[in-house]
Amino acid sequence: MSSMSHEFDLSGATMLPPAQKRGGAVPGPEELAAQWDAVHQAAAAVATLAQLGTEEQDEATLSLPARAATLGEAHYAIVACAIDDLAAVMQPGLRALLAMTDKGEDTTSAALTLWREFHKARHAIVALVPES
Repeated sequence: MSSMSHEFDLSGATMLPPAQKRGGAVPGPEELAAQWDAVHQAAAAVATLAQLGTEEQDEATLSLPARAATLGEAHYAIVACAIDDLAAVMQPGLRALLAMTDKGEDTTSAALTLWREFHKARHAIVALVPES
């Protein structure tokens, strides 16, 4: 692997396995917060590969897991599923970008496309959880 790949090693990130591999179980609030953080770690790596600057997250984004934990069970499950879906896109997307990097290919366009999709999905997830 190139040094670029090691820079974005997400082995320490807490991406949960997809819901179907967890027996459909909804993650608890701590697991959800860890997965939300891991998705943002992956997004930061994608932003770097897209040659974008570091993004500052707003309070609505930062506080989403805590706010989601106060929702009713069904509403919380929808938010958890949406985060699970976003993680399911980000993880292989970042791996593909890193494979491109290892081959010496320019990742800017592909990374920018993944970044835009992440941004749209995150906006939709944040909209699911009203601010107090």
